Amino acid sequence: MKDERVIGLSGSSDAYSRFLKGDAGALEEIITEYKDGLILYLNGYVKNLDTAEELAEDTFVRLFIKKPKNKGGASFKTWLYTIGRNLAIDHLRKEKRRRTEPLDSHYDLADEQNLEEEFFREERRLTVHRAMNKLKAEYREALWLTYFEGLSNKETAAVLKKSVHSVEMLISRARAALKKELEKEGFIYENE
Repeated sequence: MKDERVIGLSGSSDAYSRFLKGDAGALEEIITEYKDGLILYLNGYVKNLDTAEELAEDTFVRLFIKKPKNKGGASFKTWLYTIGRNLAIDHLRKEKRRRTEPLDSHYDLADEQNLEEEFFREERRLTVHRAMNKLKAEYREALWLTYFEGLSNKETAAVLKKSVHSVEMLISRARAALKKELEKEGFIYENE
């Protein structure tokens, strides 16, 4: 059946499949379900909540205009995050060409505080978030996709364009680095 290759049928819902068939309300369902997580994920790249929101909007606009079909068999969420990641990378490349100063100099700490207050309501989660921000970008991204977005190692590998084995090694190293950062902040492990 030709429609089984459509992204929505291999993903977590059939909303994308319905959208491709002309159901305009299905796009609203997709945006509602994935918007917040996508914005937070993209914020990890661009370090600016407003820019992350714009990139998420661009991701959904691209979805609306091009109505692409999945040719790789990945879940819808994996595929959507890959589109968002590619847009973020393109944005950073353009910004780098426009500026000579580092992108980190434009990072707005107020956005980060608002993000933390909204997303991490408990003190323990705030500590983990701060420690993750001190990690290398690839470590932070691998941990975010795997633990906060719930992607499998295979899906994370697809987003990061790495092999599953590379992602497993990356996650292992990232966890060790995160543990070190948490210990520096006085985090006490309950299960040790």
